[in-house]
Amino acid sequence: MNNYSIVRIGNEYIVQVNERGVLKIASRRMAIKLVHDAAELLDQAPPSRNKRSPVRDLSIVPDPSEVP
Repeated sequence: MNNYSIVRIGNEYIVQVNERGVLKIASRRMAIKLVHDAAELLDQAPPSRNKRSPVRDLSIVPDPSEVP
């Protein structure tokens, strides 16, 4: 992951990436966990473009007005 840090300001923790604040959270432990999870996701291979994603394909989501 890029150059990141966790800075305490008052009762909150700010996650910074390249000296830019990107996330404000109340728990240092949760901030560390989120940074760790984000780093793991960034290390994964990007998804294949030829597979359909149910999140992006809105045609598979039924229209609520058409549901009996």
